[in-house]
Amino acid sequence: MKYCLHTTSLCICLLWCFSLLAAEPDQLQVLLQGTSSEEIALLVNEAGGTVTHDLHLIDAVGAKLTRPQLEEVLSSPLIRRHIDDLADTDRPEEEPEEKVDCRVRGHIELEFTPQGIRWPLYNKQPEPAHIEKLEIEWPAALGSITALALAGVDIDPELYSDGAANSLTVNFPAGSRPVVTDRADLDIKFKSMSPENVDKSLRQKDFTLQADFSGGCSTDLVPGYENNHGDYYYNTVAGVAALHKQGVTGKGVTVAVVDSGLWEHRSLLEDTAGNKRLLARYDALTDVVDEEAVDESGHGTHMTSIIAHSGETIGKDGPTGTFKGVAPDAGLVAVKVLDRDGFAHVLEIVRAIQWVVDNREKYNIRVLNLSFSQTPRWPYWEDPVAQATLRAWAEGIAVVAAAGNDGPEVETIGSPGNVPYVITVGALTDSWTPETRDDDYIPDFSSRGPTPSGYVKPDIVALGGHMTGLIHPESEIVKEQPEDILRTGEFVSTGTSQASAFVSGLLALLLQLEPDLTPDDLKCKLISSAEPAINRDGKLAYSPFQQGYGYVTATRAVTLGERGCGNPDFDMALDLDNKGNGYGPAIVDDDGSPTLPGVGAMISTEPSEKGMSNTRKWGVKDHIERLNPESASEVTANPANSDWLKLYLQERAVIEELSRPPEKVPPKPAD
Repeated sequence: MKYCLHTTSLCICLLWCFSLLAAEPDQLQVLLQGTSSEEIALLVNEAGGTVTHDLHLIDAVGAKLTRPQLEEVLSSPLIRRHIDDLADTDRPEEEPEEKVDCRVRGHIELEFTPQGIRWPLYNKQPEPAHIEKLEIEWPAALGSITALALAGVDIDPELYSDGAANSLTVNFPAGSRPVVTDRADLDIKFKSMSPENVDKSLRQKDFTLQADFSGGCSTDLVPGYENNHGDYYYNTVAGVAALHKQGVTGKGVTVAVVDSGLWEHRSLLEDTAGNKRLLARYDALTDVVDEEAVDESGHGTHMTSIIAHSGETIGKDGPTGTFKGVAPDAGLVAVKVLDRDGFAHVLEIVRAIQWVVDNREKYNIRVLNLSFSQTPRWPYWEDPVAQATLRAWAEGIAVVAAAGNDGPEVETIGSPGNVPYVITVGALTDSWTPETRDDDYIPDFSSRGPTPSGYVKPDIVALGGHMTGLIHPESEIVKEQPEDILRTGEFVSTGTSQASAFVSGLLALLLQLEPDLTPDDLKCKLISSAEPAINRDGKLAYSPFQQGYGYVTATRAVTLGERGCGNPDFDMALDLDNKGNGYGPAIVDDDGSPTLPGVGAMISTEPSEKGMSNTRKWGVKDHIERLNPESASEVTANPANSDWLKLYLQERAVIEELSRPPEKVPPKPAD
């Protein structure tokens, strides 16, 4: 089977697809598993087959065999398990498109011109897109609109001459509607626009643009960030920037990124001091070491940029002393397993993870980023990719996996994120407002739990909305999503892949501070410090199957994160023996929906708002302090809030203790 990459303006995710490992017409591409990969390889060779993949990490091999050869091999008691449907050699003629109502996109970035603004529109549909209506709002100081044009063709002034001082709705009559065929720039000129306006006062968020097309399709301008090239913002929002200023940058820790390869950009090849930090490259598609792992897709480069971009963050007054990547001084290992189209064979993914495990000590690999997911086909303890992931965890590598982008339906967590041990990350967005968390929410696409085996996932949610990072300008993703490329060349994208990359960088920061942390400890640090979304009535705004333990941030992980709670109830030996720990705690409610024993009454029955919320707060601190914790009656009137108050007081006591200056040790008396 294959994992394959699907891209939209919202997300980048990986799903099950057909295999592309070529086999002769009368041959099968199989996985054979038993007590020893060496013994199985001998059986394959004796039967006249060919070993294609040595997968000793999971006591298996990939092989090409005819049906009679396979039957001969399977007659041996050394074979415990086989999968013989891995050689569907025909790539689908066309990848199934995601079910989206509209494939017309407005560019993520507004361009200011000397007399107005320009907004590129992209039509990704095979047929032309006809604009039915334009809605425009702008600062009144700019005066009225003096000209409208699409793709260089002027729009009849009669359609907008009666507009208000700062808003306009243009309804185009049938038969004369402007057409977007591929790309068309919408140009708007204002009466009082001048270069001084652009340079000193105007921001993208001051404008509202929406284009409605025939057939019910529409696109609108996002608010954007004020300085998206100089400042990627997620490090400030999630507390990473504060650690950078204290010299916590991931130095001495190596992160392996198993993905589509790496564009060897200077900010990824070198750390903040200009030292080389790309320690190794491995192409699992060709089984070649230390040649450039060319990133044809672009996905791997974007993930690596989020993790470790070493470029300085530039604010209004110059460098801020912080950096664009979460762990800008971390060592990097680039492992390529996805091709240009985002395809990766299950055997090659196992081989990629195996190479990381085999070389963990040589390169001090402490973190493994897996920003992809598949629809689970087997229980996690039988899934070859999950088995390899388990062994990486057992060997001391903290594995971070994307939850997947298949929400909002329940039970959509992908593999290997469904492995109970690993750190599975869902996504949330800051709604383009880094100054407040009241509009931070979990988008619909972020996959929900429980897993097919009944475990609570995701473990946490992290920033994954419109994450900025490097990408090669000729990458496949750039060609597919030109609307998400900033004029300065960075790529802005959203998904649980990006959220996972953020968390991988965060783990490198924690390991710099505490190098003895085990993978279980790291997981405990995150889940014990994560902040759940809580409504004013004390109920959870999202279920544990949506938010896990909550919103993870760097400063809380450092100050409030604990040890010993990562995976206390699991027997790793059972999983390593492919027997599994059975099924998790999820149960089915009376209405057929999944829940947890004793938790249903704690969860709000109303969907949480998408965007600004008057009731949702992230974390006990913000929740209790809005209730006035000094007023016992307001807090304790609701039993749920009483429980949150206890946790609030515990956290406050820890912070107060950490804030106390260390006691001075009196000098020893002189001899």
